[in-house]
Amino acid sequence: MKRTIKWALIAGLIMVVSSCKKFLDEQSITKLDENKVYADLDLVETSLKGIYANWKAVRTDEQGTIMMMGTDEIQQGAYQMKSDAQKGGLDRYDANLNSTLTYNANQWNIRWPLVNEAAKIIRGLGKDSLTAGTKEASLYGEACFVRGFVDFELAMYWGEIPIRDLDREAELGDRRQPLNDVWKFILDDLTKAATYCPTTNDPGRATLGAAWAMLGKAYMAAPVSTGLRDFTKASQCFEKMMSNYSLVPYKDLWDYSKANSAEAILEFQFGPVSPNNNKIQFQIGSRAVQSFFGDGCYYSGYDKIVPTVHAYETVANGGVWEDGDLRKDESIRYDFTYYGVTPTLQNLTWEDLGNDYDELMPHIKKYEDFRTDSHSDEKINNMWNSGKNIPILRLGDIKLCYAECLNEIGKTPDAVNVVNEVRTRAWGGVLPEDKKWKTMSQDAFRTNIMEERIRELFAEDWRRIDLIRTGKFVELVKARNKWTKQSGTIQDYNTIFPIPDTEMKLNSDIGPEDQNPGYN
Repeated sequence: MKRTIKWALIAGLIMVVSSCKKFLDEQSITKLDENKVYADLDLVETSLKGIYANWKAVRTDEQGTIMMMGTDEIQQGAYQMKSDAQKGGLDRYDANLNSTLTYNANQWNIRWPLVNEAAKIIRGLGKDSLTAGTKEASLYGEACFVRGFVDFELAMYWGEIPIRDLDREAELGDRRQPLNDVWKFILDDLTKAATYCPTTNDPGRATLGAAWAMLGKAYMAAPVSTGLRDFTKASQCFEKMMSNYSLVPYKDLWDYSKANSAEAILEFQFGPVSPNNNKIQFQIGSRAVQSFFGDGCYYSGYDKIVPTVHAYETVANGGVWEDGDLRKDESIRYDFTYYGVTPTLQNLTWEDLGNDYDELMPHIKKYEDFRTDSHSDEKINNMWNSGKNIPILRLGDIKLCYAECLNEIGKTPDAVNVVNEVRTRAWGGVLPEDKKWKTMSQDAFRTNIMEERIRELFAEDWRRIDLIRTGKFVELVKARNKWTKQSGTIQDYNTIFPIPDTEMKLNSDIGPEDQNPGYN
């Protein structure tokens, strides 16, 4: 606990919400001359641990749910949509989704300190030649991984972004750079990470496996317009790391006593005690359950996000779930009975939601943490303290990515075999004949793999990126997200977010004329 508090305090020193330009101007968290900082690898380690501690904030509490909203697998709860019209814009894609939306700005702002501190380490350690396997090279590789990963997200969500190469600051300034340059930079960072990251590392920190996995994802996701999308290179990246991991029973992925399993490539490390709790249950649990049983029921909460009908229904009813798929009940809660008592909506009638009540409709289950329940021996008694690890990269995801690459390079039969490996795990180790994927066309595979990724990766924060990189964002969100469909206002430009108004006011190199098309 003392170590957790120590790193949390260190991390807090670098998290000041402002423009990316201000982040660049801030001194390193050590408050020392940079030449001295990067000559002392213990100080570099301290800085890097602070970065990791802050990186977890991207997946903590409400911040960890924003990018899941507004997709075809997850939408906001009905009461949240009624009570917060501005945040509702993230699902309705109406006029509330604009440059002044605080929720959008927070997602932008929370990532830039990570990029900037990583950039300082990269500049500090990259001045001399590096030898793979040394501590200096490993720290450099980890910093490249963090900057590459976070830039990957920034570019996927906002398009053109500033490039934080401090050796080229005079040349680049703080301007948004062309997508081609941005994605070359991301690929270069992740290539360096795949060269210098350590083979093994402390839980929650980058390894060679994580670097190869993200480099593969970057080659898959680079916009076609850049000429950098390369499924062959992506498949080769995945081939370099997959054999070092193995699939585990799906239920074990969500068992807090089995964290960092043989399948885990990178997990954010949490626990059920503040300040290291992730607070996710507060966002995903049921308000009807909370009103009946209080905070001591481990699956109570406030319906901030819930599954779309498509993501919780069976294939027979127009959804994704097939009979016998064990992932269904591990991912989604359908039954809210608690120690023999079934809650009702009677305590929530004041909401006056008409036909939109969803507090007892299916909810996200993956992150429920029984340690917080009043019946647990932990005596925590508050679901707010949920603290399961959160998977960032794992083998099930990478196998499906690999299969997608094989299909794109004309090896669809091989791709089908890889998907069946994942599906075999989903049926407990024996895949029924009628559930095996058979020979199909390349285009049919593209459709089917997107459904399979919902089954395997529901609520793991990859869906928005999957929809964007495959060009299916508007089509599938409009068809499956209740609030988007009702609003009818989503447009192609909503595929990416607006540049925050605060950034344009604080960064002299980004003005209204640099805004993403369609936004004001």
